[in-house]
Amino acid sequence: MKIKTVRTDYQTALSMAENRHKLPQRPNFLLRKVMALASLGELHKTHFKVKRIGMEKLPAGEPCLILMNHSSFIDLKIAATVFADRPFNIVCTSDGLVGKSFLMRKLGCIPTNKFITDLVLVKDMVYALHTLKNSVLLYPEASYSFDGTATPLPESLGKCIKLLKVPVIMVKTYGAFQHDPLYNNLQLRQVDVSADIEYVLSKEEIAQKGANEISALIKEKFTFDNFRWQQQNRICVKEPFRADYLNRVLYKCPECGREGSMEGHGITLRCENCHKEYQLTEDGYLKAVDGETRYSHVPDWYQWQRECVSEELEKESYKLECEVEIGVMVNLRSIYLVGSGILRHDVNGFELTGCEGALHYSQKPSESYSLYADYYWYELGDVICIGNTNILYYCFPKDKRVSVAKARLAAEELYKRRANAARMQRG
Repeated sequence: MKIKTVRTDYQTALSMAENRHKLPQRPNFLLRKVMALASLGELHKTHFKVKRIGMEKLPAGEPCLILMNHSSFIDLKIAATVFADRPFNIVCTSDGLVGKSFLMRKLGCIPTNKFITDLVLVKDMVYALHTLKNSVLLYPEASYSFDGTATPLPESLGKCIKLLKVPVIMVKTYGAFQHDPLYNNLQLRQVDVSADIEYVLSKEEIAQKGANEISALIKEKFTFDNFRWQQQNRICVKEPFRADYLNRVLYKCPECGREGSMEGHGITLRCENCHKEYQLTEDGYLKAVDGETRYSHVPDWYQWQRECVSEELEKESYKLECEVEIGVMVNLRSIYLVGSGILRHDVNGFELTGCEGALHYSQKPSESYSLYADYYWYELGDVICIGNTNILYYCFPKDKRVSVAKARLAAEELYKRRANAARMQRG
């Protein structure tokens, strides 16, 4: 999947800014059916099955909030299929509408910027649920999972659910991550996919529970480990490219401690510095070719990297500084490629400068609980995205050894540190 891009200078891009808000639309009936039929084709290849839990509690015409985990690009196709008889609006990242805004709005898409407080979005969801009488599909994790486990949920989720005042349904997928993990450059695997659809909360239960209680319940429901599921269910991924680009996730060698030296190719993950090699087995384990297997489980390795980042932050030694190509989004017509610059990240947050001195943007750690970072973004490259409700900056590191995963880990840990410090000050 690609995205429309235009090369121009930064000032010209800014002059094309648009902030005109549009209310959600009722999804076009014909387009809904076409999307459902098109989705069925790919799902059929995965022998897709669905299990419904408590769904008899939801009347056919009652709008609901659908919460879905975000494992791969097949997620929307699953939703389009299992909810084909129920009109729903889709909360999606704003860049998903670039170059095709008219069509995507006709499909019921509600654009928003990831990890940015968006009060307008809540109003749009209320409008869709209570005025249009549609259900709303929301991916509360916002970004795809890097390591196959759940990504952080917004602290405000419980409060949002209470404001919406509709039943909550959860869709949890199995096999979707193994079928098409984000790190693997869109290379599909032959893995069966299934989903559980569960009635989680009624309107009466939402009214009775506090926002924090609801958030805790949803967080528990969103606890998963796709690699552990694969291992426990003996799901085999036999493709010879299953470790391709796994270094995007596992960027630091636990043997020698070097970052940016890992190389994932075929079924092997290898450190180019100390030459330690691991194989990713068919059933989802990591196994050292020689010597000790330090981490046999991908999420364990990823968690160790998080701990390393946390230690760097504690010592205030964490720092990212790299040359980047810069794209900006100021409207939904195009991503404007405006030149190059320097992206910096440390305990004080992000700073982006460039475009021959015309661009200077900074973002504090407290402004976002996670980071919009992605692999092979619209086939352009690995990206770190920062910004606000008016403008987004897409930063593509020129040095391929720069890990966008580490930047996401650092942003999450920084936010937690600042949030914990604020809570302690409040008493």
